[in-house]
Formats: sequence, C-alpha cells, structure tokens
Amino acid sequence: MTGERLRLLAVHAHPDDESSKGAATTARYAAEGVDVLVATCTGGERGDVLNPSYPPVPDPDRMHEIRREEMAAAAKALGVQQEWLGFVDSGLPEGDPLPPLPEGCFALQPLEVAARPLVELVRRFRPHVITTYDPTGGYPHPDHIMCHRVSAEAFAAAGDPERYRDAGEPWTPLKLYYNHGFSMARIRAAHEALVERGLESPFGEWVESRAAREIPEREVTTRIECAEFFAARDDALRAHATQIDPDGFFFAMPRDLEREVWPFEEYELAESRVPVRLPEDDLFAGLRSADPTSAR
Repeated sequence: MTGERLRLLAVHAHPDDESSKGAATTARYAAEGVDVLVATCTGGERGDVLNPSYPPVPDPDRMHEIRREEMAAAAKALGVQQEWLGFVDSGLPEGDPLPPLPEGCFALQPLEVAARPLVELVRRFRPHVITTYDPTGGYPHPDHIMCHRVSAEAFAAAGDPERYRDAGEPWTPLKLYYNHGFSMARIRAAHEALVERGLESPFGEWVESRAAREIPEREVTTRIECAEFFAARDDALRAHATQIDPDGFFFAMPRDLEREVWPFEEYELAESRVPVRLPEDDLFAGLRSADPTSAR
C-alpha cells in the first residue's frame, strides 16, 4: 500500500446517521488526508420532525428536499464526500400489530436490487475499509437492517467478477467494520460520570431499565481516538435541524467531560482480508506502509 491514498466508505441508512454514528472518526480521517465517502441509502423522506423547535414539514417531497440540504451541510462540517444510493425511506412502523411497510421502499427491495448501487459505488470509489451497522441495524429500524445487508453483500461481491457483471470493474475492499454508535457501555459511562460530578443525567431511567440491562454488548475490537473532532461532529448534528434537538439527547453531556470519559468511537471488526492484531486503534491497521501488522 506504499504511496496509495487510503479510502474509507461509511454506509448509512438515512441522512443524519452519518452524524450520529462515527462522525468524529470520519472527520478525523478526512483531516488526515484519507478520502472519506459517506453513502446514504435513502433520502429520509418519511422521517418525522424530531426537533420540537422546527416548524412542521408539509409533505414527504418537501422533507426530501430539506434533508438533502441538511446532508450537504453535514458533509461540509465533517469534511467528507457524500453520495445518495437513491432508495426511498421505509419509515419506522409503529403499532401492534405493525403495519406493512410502504410499497417500493428500501427495506422491501430484493437484496441484489438494493445492493447494486452500493456495489457500483464500491467499484468506482475503491475503498480499502467499509463501515456499516451490525446485523441488528443498531436498533430495529427496517432501513438500518437492510443497510447492514447491502453493505455485507457489497463487501462480499464487489471483488467477484462473476457477480454484478455490468456494475464496473471489480474491487475488493479489505476490512469491514460495524460502528457502535449507541452502545450501552458508552451511555452508562456518561451517566455515571454525570452523577459522580453532581450533574443531572438524562440517561438514568434508560440505563437502569430492565430492557437496557438485557441488551447484549457486541464485541469492541477497535477504538478510534477522535475527541479533537467532536466539534465537527456536533456541527454536523446541528446541520440536521429537522432531526436533532440542539437542547436534547446528543448534547446532554458537557463536551469537556465527554473528552475525559469517552474520547473515542468504537467499532467491531466484522471481516478482514489482511492479517490483524486486536485490539486496534486505527481502521487502517494492517494496511499502512511499514505497518507491522501488515507484515505478519
């Protein structure tokens, strides 16, 4: 890999996910000269307005336009490139029983149809590393689960010349990671730090609930030090004004305390085509020139 510019592809379900999951990592790598591209599977058309200070949005078409504008501002804040894969948001079904998903939405696409634009993008951008969600989606949103499925499919198929034959020249990415944006370990650490300092914690009811105690913790293999880029992450979050309450959850912890308690973002190495030594502190461990893990 001597002399080759490193490339990172972060695959996300909706605009705003790139800012709430792994954003400081992507900002750090972009600042270090890595080519960073965010792939956004859907337009977020069916997302609700979650910021109580934001005026109502009249229809999905207008929401589509707004969220494209927000995404452009967030990408600029992070210093990354961004491309749309072109699918329609599935929405988050609610009720018992759950209603059917909307016809034609991302989550209902056949896998090869849903994965094809991402395979094309992988073959064109030629990333060395891909990040995405674990098989649960991180939380049970149908688009997040499908995002995992298409990312795994693209990682497996993009280098195979017998698959997706008309989707560009094959390219084999080398490492696939799951990001751990909302791990309970992180939330508990934040809660305990706030309580120890006599500050009000918004996380107490959550971390002490039975549901939280029963959430299985996935393996952490890789921690990326990125506290220097929390400000860029916060700017990107605020860019998604329909989704992010500037006085809400994402900004509940003082940033100086966050830098002290949790100055990193965590990942799970799902698959590697190069030798690795765990734990890691770099998504490109084993890929850089003169990297001792690359010689093993």
